[in-house]
Amino acid sequence: MMTEALPGTPLLEVTDLEVRYGRVQILYGVSVDVAQGEMVALLGTNGAGKSTVLKAISNLAPVTAGTVRFDGHDLVGLAPEEIVEFGLGHVPGGRGLLADLTVEENLRLGGHLLRGTALAEGLDRAHALFPWFRERRHQLAGTLSGGQQQMLAIGRALVTQPRLLMVDELSLGLAPIVVEELFGVLADLHAAGTTLLIVEQNATQAMAHAERAVFLEKGRVRYSGPAQDLAGRTDLLRSVYLGG
Repeated sequence: MMTEALPGTPLLEVTDLEVRYGRVQILYGVSVDVAQGEMVALLGTNGAGKSTVLKAISNLAPVTAGTVRFDGHDLVGLAPEEIVEFGLGHVPGGRGLLADLTVEENLRLGGHLLRGTALAEGLDRAHALFPWFRERRHQLAGTLSGGQQQMLAIGRALVTQPRLLMVDELSLGLAPIVVEELFGVLADLHAAGTTLLIVEQNATQAMAHAERAVFLEKGRVRYSGPAQDLAGRTDLLRSVYLGG
């Protein structure tokens, strides 16, 4: 039986994580924790390994050392679909939609492990958050705008009603007004009790919404603490905005 983490206790614990692709090491002893009900921003320079952390948690990248635990369960070595069943959702960078499938088909793909009432409830949750899904349910995902595709990617991940939602590069390639709207969606989800771990290049937006931040540089943690305190670390943030 799955236990329920208490508010403020670690829901996700990543400890001393290392990832290699062949001879190339990407992560060097990265540790990140996310408490129940918290929003944590994973920030850093391009190529710092932010997306690799999320992929390693979902077992989409090879973990060569360290541990990943979700609500007390060891995730290393589990199949991605098993990890989803524990209550962890992942919105990948680039959205990961199937362009030749419709809006409704992409949503149902997100809930392919669910049956009957559970699937219907999951779809209802996605439709409630983005009502336009119903109106455009027969439209091909590839014909949507960039912002709409990102909304669909979020909605698809929410069909399984995850306890923790990981979002990779929410703002990538989107207009500022769309980014503002999407961060508002994440804020609403957070207020409703969803735990969030977000990888984001837009440090200003991320720090404005997250309670805590973890800053990566060249595969190592350079900062971990309150998001607002990171705003004063110009030595780190300069590398994001000026490219190193």
